[in-house]
Amino acid sequence: QVQLVESGGGLVQAGGSLRLSCAASVSIFSFNVMGWYRQAPEKRRDLVATITSGGSTDYADSVKGRFTISRDNAKDTVYLQMNSLKPEDTAVYYCYAQRSLKGSWGQGTQVNVSS
Repeated sequence: QVQLVESGGGLVQAGGSLRLSCAASVSIFSFNVMGWYRQAPEKRRDLVATITSGGSTDYADSVKGRFTISRDNAKDTVYLQMNSLKPEDTAVYYCYAQRSLKGSWGQGTQVNVSS
């Protein structure tokens, strides 16, 4: 079974930065797309950012210009650099990876942004 382990969450002040990591148990070359979702209490799980096997990226409008998704193929890890954090960024952040029609989810890492 594919394992995706997120780390890097925590408590930060508004305007601060945080980098999330998603370590995969298999080569990330095997995934068509990887990305980050987030879910706040009582809210739906929303797409934050994606990166394809070809290296193209996409971002939710709410994070565009503030967040950057990247990958380190040698470490089988995808990152989410979050800058200029806002209280509304508070959520559990989930790593996602898809190979063909199969998708895998990490357990999530909590990000709290205080005002």
